[in-house]
Amino acid sequence: MINKQSPLPLYYQLEEYLKQQIETGQWKPGDIMPSERELSEEFKISRMTVRQALTNLVNKNILFREKGRGTFVSHRKFEQNLQGLTSFSEDMERRGLASGSKLLYFEQVKAGDQVAEALAISPGDPVYKLKRIRLADQEPLAVETSYNPVSLFPELDQKIFEKSLYHYIEENRQMRISHGTQTVEAALVTDEDAQHLMMEEGQPVLLIQRVTHLEDGRPFELVWSIYRGDSYKYRIEMNRR
Repeated sequence: MINKQSPLPLYYQLEEYLKQQIETGQWKPGDIMPSERELSEEFKISRMTVRQALTNLVNKNILFREKGRGTFVSHRKFEQNLQGLTSFSEDMERRGLASGSKLLYFEQVKAGDQVAEALAISPGDPVYKLKRIRLADQEPLAVETSYNPVSLFPELDQKIFEKSLYHYIEENRQMRISHGTQTVEAALVTDEDAQHLMMEEGQPVLLIQRVTHLEDGRPFELVWSIYRGDSYKYRIEMNRR
């Protein structure tokens, strides 16, 4: 694994080996790495060489350090382009990942003022409220709470949400989804959502709100999503006119 006769620097060989172990799942996100001393003894190289390899992986966001605790495998960083409207399932499929969900609850409730305003309905009108953990290759990525007006989709049930609501609307109902309005802000995860996302309470998350509209302008969806701050980032391309 480490060839001291190779022209490749020892730190680079160790860096590539550790990266390969992570990519093949030998070490998973959140796992603690062996210490500098342990790696030094295992590969018969200096601690300075080990430190350089680990530092390079930290700089590449493959590893992260916590003072007094050690070095850990980072969670994958998913990049989302802010241009274009896709569902979570479509987004994961495009990345070649298996999307999944863990249902927390699905029920009909009366719309509060904020939900009613976003969905252009009256306060007290019935809406579906769905809360679930969104998974990418079985890894918890987000906690999502969505609201949909019962008046638009009186037939919705849990099974439809287990697949893709967007696909159901466009393929089964023959309704065209037009556009969405989305806001993104930083927040700190609550104790309840931290447990769902396998995080510690108070760690940073991205709080995302989206209202999605049909072609005729009617809003059909309000979604609040809490994404792990260490797993998701957004990208937008800007042109100077």
